[in-house]
Order: sequence, then structure tokens, then C-alpha cells
Amino acid sequence: MDPIADYLTRVRNAIKAKHRVVDIPASNIKKEITKVLFDKGYIQNYKFVEDGPQGSIKIALKYNPTTKENAIVSLTRVSKPGLRRYTKADELPRVLNGLGVAILSTSKGVMTDKEARTEQVGGEVLCYVY
Repeated sequence: MDPIADYLTRVRNAIKAKHRVVDIPASNIKKEITKVLFDKGYIQNYKFVEDGPQGSIKIALKYNPTTKENAIVSLTRVSKPGLRRYTKADELPRVLNGLGVAILSTSKGVMTDKEARTEQVGGEVLCYVY
């Protein structure tokens, strides 16, 4: 089972069901992806709960107060366990011509495509968010 795909699916399902908060089992990579989503304004807030051996992440989803639409339109998994997608620093993908974000796992940590361009590092493309 792919833990990152499970993370993205839980968030997608919570958005479709119009939930305010989603609870996800924690791991270091999921925590880093959550921080990136928060920094880029796709989620309202998050909290790391240390209960049991694994812990969990509570994510407060962000909705537009007037139209009730979520800030996240699409979450797409790119690199999968069966087919990993790596990219070089000069070939980093652009999501929706720069309006979306590609989240990468690099040697300098988990970051967006824009941050990776400024750092001049490539890595594994985990997912696209817009």
C-alpha cells in the first residue's frame, strides 16, 4: 500500500464529503507534505497528535465562506511505487502554468517546484495540487 496515495485519497474524500477536519495516520513524509500545503494556503490549519506508536495528523480544510468551495480543486499522485517519477532541476514540471504546485521530495527535503527551481535541485515528483 502506498501511504502518500492513502493520504491524498483521505483528503480528497473529506473534500467531497464537505468535512471540516480530516484525521490521517502520521509519518515524516506526510508531515512535510502537510506543512507545504499549509504554507501554500491549500489548508486552513494542521495539528500533529502524538497518540500511540504512530500518531496522527489533524488537517482543517479550507473553504470559501460564500461559495463553500474548497481551496483544493485537485490532488494528483504522480510518482507511484510501481513507477517512480524523477526530474532534474532544469526540467521541473509547471502545474497549470504556475498556478498549481508540484510537491517534490529532494535531497534538501520536501518542497514545491518553485522552491526547487531556486535551490537548483531535482527529485521525485510526489504530487500535483491546484
